[in-house]
Amino acid sequence: MLVSIGLPVYNGADVMEGVVRSVLAQQYGDVELVISDNASTDSTEELCRGLAAQDSRISYHRQPENLGMLRNFDYAIQVAKGDVFRWIGDDDRLDPTYATKCVDAFTADPRLLMVTTQISYTDTRDGVVRTQRYEEANPGFGLGSDDPAERVTELLRLLNESYLIIDPLYGMVRREPVAAMTRRNMPREDQVFATRLAMAGPWEHINEVLAERHWDIKHRGKLARRLGVPTWKGYCSTLLQCRETLFWAHAQVEDGTLTAEQYRQIRSAVRALYVRRHRQTAVRRVRKVTRMAVGRS
Repeated sequence: MLVSIGLPVYNGADVMEGVVRSVLAQQYGDVELVISDNASTDSTEELCRGLAAQDSRISYHRQPENLGMLRNFDYAIQVAKGDVFRWIGDDDRLDPTYATKCVDAFTADPRLLMVTTQISYTDTRDGVVRTQRYEEANPGFGLGSDDPAERVTELLRLLNESYLIIDPLYGMVRREPVAAMTRRNMPREDQVFATRLAMAGPWEHINEVLAERHWDIKHRGKLARRLGVPTWKGYCSTLLQCRETLFWAHAQVEDGTLTAEQYRQIRSAVRALYVRRHRQTAVRRVRKVTRMAVGRS
């Protein structure tokens, strides 16, 4: 089973050599690293070409112009050759046993669409490292369930609870069915995509820290600009996420993949996510106003 690791990068020359070494240090023997350079303007190209010349497992692709973040991510999975695939950030790391343990999980359970692992996150603001184990709310009815509605309900619970528990965008997936999914450039597209992955097949989670990421929490307006979408969409991201999720769920009802009852369950879970996020936003605003008022007194 060939494992492809996709590294989308833009101006990452100062940080990316470490992640490349991390991928090449995998104990699993059949690995390729696909680097998709989004028309970098620093020395990324020179670094990558030098690394590729040293190791035949590296496949380097330079875009003639900047494709935008999402299209560059998608390019990596499209040109990869592996049976399974994982994206990785330009300042991330993988444990040497990562690929072996994920492949073992896929081999043991042919149902699986994705294998996720526990990840440690370094907050770029304060340097604090955080991680959190995943515990199913209802054992047997979580992400490994054969019922897509149960999987989606569990995923939306996790997305609302804590970003530390699971990061679906950085799990290992079966490449062909995931590469066939079309994606829309929008705020919180990663969470919409994760929900579609939950609709598409069962997951397994390995409760062991096998990857490291640097976490940069971006303001919604700034994130929208980075994605190349209107700033107002950043401020309506929860509404847009919920609408997009239900669009794809309804499409699966129409093609017979989901039943009407499963769609109703998913719609209920989406509604719960929407309500909870708006409550969280209201609480944050009240706290902010309170701090401002106390500061003036």
